[in-house]
Amino acid sequence: MSQYNLQAPNSIQWFPGHMNKARNEIKEIMPDMDVVIEVIDARIPFSSENPMVTALRHNEHGFQKPVIKILNKADLADPELTQAWIQDLEQQSQVKAIACDDNKANDVQKIIQLCKQLVPNKVGTGRQIKVLIMGIPNVGKSTLINTLAGRSIAKTGDEPAVTKSQQLIKIDNDIMLYDTPGMLWPKIENPHSGYRLAATGGIKDTAFDFDDVASYTAEYLIKAYPELLKERYKLDDLPETDWEFFEAAGRSRGFLKKGGVVDIYRMAEILVNELRSGQIGRITLETPAMRDEEFKLVEALRAQAEEKRLARIEEKKLRKRRARKNRK
Repeated sequence: MSQYNLQAPNSIQWFPGHMNKARNEIKEIMPDMDVVIEVIDARIPFSSENPMVTALRHNEHGFQKPVIKILNKADLADPELTQAWIQDLEQQSQVKAIACDDNKANDVQKIIQLCKQLVPNKVGTGRQIKVLIMGIPNVGKSTLINTLAGRSIAKTGDEPAVTKSQQLIKIDNDIMLYDTPGMLWPKIENPHSGYRLAATGGIKDTAFDFDDVASYTAEYLIKAYPELLKERYKLDDLPETDWEFFEAAGRSRGFLKKGGVVDIYRMAEILVNELRSGQIGRITLETPAMRDEEFKLVEALRAQAEEKRLARIEEKKLRKRRARKNRK
């Protein structure tokens, strides 16, 4: 397996024209909204948060729109870590957080009640609560909307970025939902987040090196969920490295090529697909403590990038001085 790179920001390009258009439209209507719902992936609550949502919620006076963070796909995530994330998120100003399985109507009804609790002065008055719902591609937003509405409205699919334009959806007499396209941010700064988004399907498989993502995923699962790996892949002893794990698990599954050689790459693909489907077990790929450490990594990467930028400027100035001197 190729070694993934944590020394520089991920090079994935993921800001197509319709996302840029959606961002501008959201910025325009945000002042009229009462509540923002951000749907995030319960398996990666930090990596699936869009930093643009926080920026768009602020106005020029520093006021923040209240936001409900929906930790969706909670049935696929580690329940203990989901609760830890909810407690952590609710320490932030104007933030409420709840876990949700987008296919369960009971979970979804909690969202409607919470919206009404946040804007009680409009309930029963005939004035609709305007709710803007946002989320990255493939986080389950469209399925959640259909369950909220009690009917099939939003288009759903396994591929990221199915929704391409805004939709207005009446939830009940009190709530009007403003749906938006699944929107990623233009540049990833935390390389860990890039791998986690890729592992859970937030980015199309054609946009990254699949081997790298599988390698990253295996290394994390070996450390964080060894028993689940041993049970799923029928291993008595769990190897310590990603390559050895793919070798052992592939042999256990019978993924053999000519000469009895294990098909490592097939096993890598299986691991990622079974993580996404929840077949390995309920797994969360990050913790609040990991987020705090990765903030430090991002700051270090920013400092390195700034040093390189300043060095390029100085080098350019030096070349100009030399050129002027040579002309004399």
